[in-house]
Amino acid sequence: MKTLLKIIGVILLLCIALIVAAPFLIPTDTIFNKVSQQVEQTTGRTLTIKGDKTLSVFPALKLELNDVHFANMESGSRADMASMKQLAVHIPWFSLFGGEFKLDKFVINEPNILLETDKNGKANWQLFDAVAEQPKEQSQSGEAIKLPDNFDIELGEVAIYGGTFTYLDGQTGAKQQISDLELAILLPSLRKTLEVKGGITYMQERFELDIKLDTPAKAIEGATFNIEQSLDSRLVDLTFKGSIAKQGQDIKGQLALSGESVKSIAKWQGVELDAKDNAFNAFSVNGKMHLVGEKFNLEDLVATLDALEIKGKSELNLGKRLAINADIDLGMLDLNPYLPEAVAKQEEPVEQNDKPAEPIVWDDSKIDLSALNSLDANVVIRSSGLKANDIKLGANQFTVALKNSIAKLSLDSFSAYEGSGKGVINVNAQQVPYKISTNFDLADIDAQPLLTDATGFDKLMGKGSLNWNLNTTGQSQKSFIGALNGKLGFEFADGAVKGANIAEMVRKGKELISGNFGAASEGLDSGFEESEQTDFSALSGSFNFTNGVGRNTDLSLISPLIRISGEGDVNLPETTVNYRLVTGIVSSIEGQGTTDDSTGFKIPLRIKGPFHDVGIKLDVSNVLKDEAKQKVDEAKEKAKKKAKEKIKDKLKGLFG
Repeated sequence: MKTLLKIIGVILLLCIALIVAAPFLIPTDTIFNKVSQQVEQTTGRTLTIKGDKTLSVFPALKLELNDVHFANMESGSRADMASMKQLAVHIPWFSLFGGEFKLDKFVINEPNILLETDKNGKANWQLFDAVAEQPKEQSQSGEAIKLPDNFDIELGEVAIYGGTFTYLDGQTGAKQQISDLELAILLPSLRKTLEVKGGITYMQERFELDIKLDTPAKAIEGATFNIEQSLDSRLVDLTFKGSIAKQGQDIKGQLALSGESVKSIAKWQGVELDAKDNAFNAFSVNGKMHLVGEKFNLEDLVATLDALEIKGKSELNLGKRLAINADIDLGMLDLNPYLPEAVAKQEEPVEQNDKPAEPIVWDDSKIDLSALNSLDANVVIRSSGLKANDIKLGANQFTVALKNSIAKLSLDSFSAYEGSGKGVINVNAQQVPYKISTNFDLADIDAQPLLTDATGFDKLMGKGSLNWNLNTTGQSQKSFIGALNGKLGFEFADGAVKGANIAEMVRKGKELISGNFGAASEGLDSGFEESEQTDFSALSGSFNFTNGVGRNTDLSLISPLIRISGEGDVNLPETTVNYRLVTGIVSSIEGQGTTDDSTGFKIPLRIKGPFHDVGIKLDVSNVLKDEAKQKVDEAKEKAKKKAKEKIKDKLKGLFG
């Protein structure tokens, strides 16, 4: 028994001595050469150690390598695909003598890793061409490979601390980089689930990752594999669950993206988004995505921004020329939170002051529409309503078509201001000067709220139709105004023109002509007065524009008391108006529906001046001349008659 115990004790002492002496008995270079040889046989790339190599065997076989370099593919942009300050490898004892490459733990400090594609699209992470079981004629760049059935890599846990990770697209030159890596990678086998957890820094922002890839072997071979990914950060949260095929050329799955502030993301990207407190805050995007080559599809899309909700589907062609096809429902679209303060609705009335109105000056700044040549598009957009500044629209649909710098915006259906309409705007930006044409027909429109909301002009009340066919060329607001050509027509009923009571002015003009200067001492030369208006039962007319000057010759206003016709010019480039109205007071009043065109008294009315200071005058000069001539003729006739009577009396007295 004592002898047996002595033998066991000796064996234990020999084992301990062997463990202590192993690092000195087993040459470190031998183990490294074994590992390096295995790597090169597996990947076809060299693994070089420029620093110290140390080996420890207790409590496990551990190899520490310093200043490690792993070669890049021959067509890569630099010599190394990866380098690291230190690599610590925990190796199972018997893996050195088996047919599989197994690691218990793999610790990387300060790595510098480059993933790239060359100009032919070949990826440097295609590491296993040397072990591919396929004919040489099939192993061309970018093609999938087949791993041997008996080949596997078991890394156990891979920990990465610090360093950088760079992606470089050799075909487009696009470059992305992450840093401050703190990752744990679990790879029990190439044919089992790969899991990556940890954090990275991208553009000074920290992101937490959790990625699961079901079978890395499928990814290496170019077969379809499943992936689940989540990303959390201060700026955005993202989840994706789907599949990837054809070496990343075919990606599809469910995508969800959300965040608390678009402003913060814009600032992170170096864009200062000057927006209101209730604009560009919380957002989300949910939908089914499918990226195949250069085509990106989104289906069942539901996107939100603040209080807005957008639904639809889209297809993007991400080739050399971006192309977009989409069908979008915007719901109730309130754009007011996103409009600049300068043009948004005033919440409080502006204080009146005594400053004279400022002349209108057209902006001559050059407008750049070259962006229209950056993409092609065919987008159908619907909404149940729209608010923009004071403009309020009902249900509408429009189509945007863009091809080779030619844009067509079609208003397919329009409902607003108690009316409906349709129209089209064409913009040709293929060369300067740009060409713009517009053709619209609006029916049963309530004029005052439409014109007030759209242009701030509230002088016309009534309901009717408005249509125009206009075109222009130029590169600035001023040049567009100066080259405006085409026709605008309107017909309104049962309304009023605010700013002047023309019937009252005509009455005073008649009193003036009749000699009652006191009764007509006011009102013959005035500007617009908000409290005054001229009622009408029908108002119609048209303008023909030539080089920005609108000529009207067919104005007709019919009311119970007066009939008005007119002609004149509206000079948009010079911002002036010169218009002459001929007014007539009807001989009898039959109500709004009268067809009586008789006017017992007529007088012209002159509207003239710059847009910011238009004046209204009764043009009585010709009328006064006609009236004076008539009175002189009447006096002469009376004098002749009186002279005849006197001569007759004298002759009668003479001859008894």
